[in-house]
Amino acid sequence: MNLPLTDNFKTLLLSNTPLIDVRAPVEFEKGAFPSSVNLPLMTDEEREAVGICYKEEGNRKALELGHRLVKGDIKEARVKAWCDFISKHPDAVLYCFRGGDRSRISQEWLHEAGCEISRIKGGYKAFRRYILNEFETMGEKFSPLVLGGYTGSGKTILLQRIRQSVDLEALAHHRGSAFGHQIDAQPTQIDFEHELAASLLRQIESGANEIVVEDESRRIGRREIPQALFSHFKASPLVILDIPMEKRIETIFQEYVNRFQKQFTKRFGEAEGMEVWKRTMLRNFGAIQRKLGGERHAEMVATFEKALKKQVEEGSVKEHAVWIEALLRDYYDPMYGYQMEQNKERILFRGDEEEVLAFFQERKIK
Repeated sequence: MNLPLTDNFKTLLLSNTPLIDVRAPVEFEKGAFPSSVNLPLMTDEEREAVGICYKEEGNRKALELGHRLVKGDIKEARVKAWCDFISKHPDAVLYCFRGGDRSRISQEWLHEAGCEISRIKGGYKAFRRYILNEFETMGEKFSPLVLGGYTGSGKTILLQRIRQSVDLEALAHHRGSAFGHQIDAQPTQIDFEHELAASLLRQIESGANEIVVEDESRRIGRREIPQALFSHFKASPLVILDIPMEKRIETIFQEYVNRFQKQFTKRFGEAEGMEVWKRTMLRNFGAIQRKLGGERHAEMVATFEKALKKQVEEGSVKEHAVWIEALLRDYYDPMYGYQMEQNKERILFRGDEEEVLAFFQERKIK
């Protein structure tokens, strides 16, 4: 049976083509592609049984076992789930790990049911290899401008006003610091890489020669920027956002206190949400204790707890500015100040929000 194959990975990635991933759930959870949905041919247990059979008795016996495990009502339900998805997404494409038996069988069953679909030649493994190769050569396709500035300068807020940008922290689902954990878990490393590749390639395809990214360390939480791409960023010009301390304190308050508290209380309820937020913040303070020193850490935690007590008892949030300023002055600023001194030859421009935006506009960055 000669059914359609595709290996046009660039189009699949750029067009956000709906993808049916027929791998087992345990494989999907380790990483998949943007716009993919897991509608497995086999459950984890069925896949494990077939895998054992393959090792012990060979491919033919493993295929026979697979057909015995997935037949009748089970087969009908899985084919129906695929057909339902295809009816909503006629341009969908399916894949398994290597583009072998699982995707071939799924495609054949769909054909028999009157649903036509292409499958990815080489499967997940070939698509993944394409993305990794793109990271190695992507530096030849665009020039980064790295947006820097002290913590609380509002770099992410400014980035959202620039169309020719990629928000690394949003993709990693982490604010890129000891206090950067979000309420939901980060994506897997593989999922982060896939979304990053897609975001950059869409910018390149749109004609962007220069792309603005935020100044980050290689690790954003537990996710890592691919080394070749990170090296490209670190060799690129810096544009520094200079913002007064008072405004930075307000930005951090909105991020670490106001927004985070709302997220936690929405998820857990008012009382429990505030308690979970407090424990999260204390854990974050604990993560920087060694760098702060025991005495300074204890003072900062005491200031934080005093501010929270006043908020709970009196509804006043003004005290939070005290520990936020101390956190910026004693922890974040010395580290970033040292980094800027080490990279001062890379600084191309510096200014406030409107000056930086005007600079980008002069370079035809929209």
